[in-house]
Amino acid sequence: MSRSPTIEGREVIAAVKGLRTSILTIGPGQCVPWHHHSEVTDTFFCIEGPMQVETRFPDARRILTPGDTTAVPPGQAHRVSGVDEGRCKFLIIQGVGDYDYIPDSQS
Repeated sequence: MSRSPTIEGREVIAAVKGLRTSILTIGPGQCVPWHHHSEVTDTFFCIEGPMQVETRFPDARRILTPGDTTAVPPGQAHRVSGVDEGRCKFLIIQGVGDYDYIPDSQS
């Protein structure tokens, strides 16, 4: 497992084998760079935004405002940031499976 990126805030709400829930805050100009997970689906719930979740294969850009959700399945490369490099805060549910963070070599 590679090291997770540096962001403004990370609060683990719950973590058990195969499932974890956290609140992440991405500061202005920050992002969670392109990466994927082997087993877990990332489910995002926007708390403060807008925020964007970009994916590859298929290429897509999902804009979330507070209350919106989206999910990225295992194996799909994705990147998370605030819209126009702004600040955002979101709840992320990661599971079911063993968590890993694999940087995407195409970034």
